[in-house]
Amino acid sequence: MRRLAAFGLAGAVTRGVYEGLRRLPRDARWTRTNHAGREVDLYAGPAVVLGAAAGSGSGPVAFAVLAAGACGAYDDVRGDHRRGFRAHSAALRGGEVTSGAVKLLGIGAASLVAGALLKERPVDKVLAGVVVAGSAHLVNLVDVRPGRAGLAVLALAAPGLLRGSPAAAPMGAAAAVLADDLGESTMLGDTGAHALGAALGGAVAAGNGRLGLAAHAVALVAAAVWGERATSSRAHPCG
Repeated sequence: MRRLAAFGLAGAVTRGVYEGLRRLPRDARWTRTNHAGREVDLYAGPAVVLGAAAGSGSGPVAFAVLAAGACGAYDDVRGDHRRGFRAHSAALRGGEVTSGAVKLLGIGAASLVAGALLKERPVDKVLAGVVVAGSAHLVNLVDVRPGRAGLAVLALAAPGLLRGSPAAAPMGAAAAVLADDLGESTMLGDTGAHALGAALGGAVAAGNGRLGLAAHAVALVAAAVWGERATSSRAHPCG
């Protein structure tokens, strides 16, 4: 029953916020041209942030979701063309704080705080933080085509339903706007992708002990390394 309630609450809040934002005058800051050249809004992002946070049933997870969404929103509005850890690290060494650096550092810090609140032992706290941050990064990494991030969240979160209700919140939020995302009328952007990932990571962290946390952390770090290499390859096709 808790799973159904969390799914329904997350979905209802997400849909309500999304429909409300769509009725507002179009804001160029929240409009993008997608891969097919169609103009779409980014309103699904803030909607899933609030939906996933509301349905999480956990203060630490809600905090991580809201922080990830805020950092993603900053990057959506203020971001530039630079991608990948290396590019943002290089800018930091040069004294420039990019929107991507704000996102990486902000989500990382918020995830560690959430991990510290979710777990009792120091090692588990750190592993939980890595899982939350890594999941946020992973979902954003796969958000390259309409609906892909939402479908990934549904697939990855489904097994977590066996452990309890936390996984139902990101599923409900993602499902509420999936048809619109697939129909190319909206997109999650960094705002929504990072928030859904943080919610997913929070569910994983809450439902696993040390061994499970360690296994997820290793897999997520490996995915981040692969993503960084793929990003560098696209940026330097001859290198």
